[in-house]
Amino acid sequence: MVPFRQFLLKIHSRCNLACDYCYVYESADQSWRDRPRVMDPRTVRRTAALIAGHARDHGLGEVHVVLHGGEPLLVGAARLDALLGVLADALDGVADLRLTLQTNGLRLVEDPALLPVLARHGVRIGVSLDGTAATHDRHRRRPDGRGSHAGVARALRLLADGPYRPLYAGLLCTVDLAADPVETYEALIEFAPPRLDLLLPHGTWHTPPPGLAGRTVVPPTAPGAEPAEPVPYARWLRAVFDRWYGAARRETGIRLFEEIAALLLGGTARSEAVGLAPVDLVVVETDGTIEQADSLKVAYDGAPATGLDVFTHSFTDAARHEAFRARQRGRAGLALVCAACPRSAVCGGGLYAHRYRPDATPTPFAAPSVYCPDLAALIDHITTRLHRDLTALTAATRPAPR
Repeated sequence: MVPFRQFLLKIHSRCNLACDYCYVYESADQSWRDRPRVMDPRTVRRTAALIAGHARDHGLGEVHVVLHGGEPLLVGAARLDALLGVLADALDGVADLRLTLQTNGLRLVEDPALLPVLARHGVRIGVSLDGTAATHDRHRRRPDGRGSHAGVARALRLLADGPYRPLYAGLLCTVDLAADPVETYEALIEFAPPRLDLLLPHGTWHTPPPGLAGRTVVPPTAPGAEPAEPVPYARWLRAVFDRWYGAARRETGIRLFEEIAALLLGGTARSEAVGLAPVDLVVVETDGTIEQADSLKVAYDGAPATGLDVFTHSFTDAARHEAFRARQRGRAGLALVCAACPRSAVCGGGLYAHRYRPDATPTPFAAPSVYCPDLAALIDHITTRLHRDLTALTAATRPAPR
């Protein structure tokens, strides 16, 4: 059993945006409709106590709590302050508490009381931004159809400069094939993010992502060989990688690229998107339901469900649940074609949700990622760049013959 170290709390189940690709509201799983809007204080206290108990029982020196939604800042400053206080009190003397919040940013401008609360509790803030104003507003709109880029930009200026800079965790951007990749990257770094997360749009073999409607399951090509079919996401990401990696100075970190590079060099990664590290994240919904990662909502209705809740179960119960154990088996948990692929230690089969194919056996998640050819092409590209530079560095630093 692998204990949880990351606890994602859905403190508000509704949102002030209506993004067209949202995996919570626009996907197969619609369980949000039957859940309370806000996590009530009793659920917060019970969850905090269970996190502390889990850390104590498993000797964890640190736990990471992610505040999420919906839009978590819709809870308001007073409720947020109380919630953070409960978490801090529960973990005091048990484990170091690392707090992160993922937001669309709009409430940071609309409610000036929020940033002082987040600063007081040391909460790191990640903001969703999809590049240029045109690209962002094509997808991330308010319910009345208005774009949200201008409001997000104002929030990011509050974080990028001044006293709240230490809270700024970075930006999360969903890849849009219709957008120019380099323009997207340069629009993001205008806000001086410490780090970027570039996310592939959530999709499966049953409901393919944009641009992949005709993709078929084919064996991965040999490293360095031409892909057997088009790889639009690899092309997009390679363009960003080359711009980022070739910059004269380090402009920001990009999590996907850095973790692929670390894995290629023999290191480890903690991302669900790549690598074979066992899953150590658990979700608590506003009603106290214990679930798997939200990305599974794109597979089918009820895909993230475990049947557990914080009032009758512990997080150790959840860690022993087959749904989590299935995602902690490393190479043994991959589809046969993936386990045989030389890239499997790096791509890790891709994000678990992206493997869903209803006719796969022995389980619907026993298929390669719908992004398999793209991941392979991206990994090969980064491999080539690193190998070339490491070879040059070795030659330059080799002692001259005597």
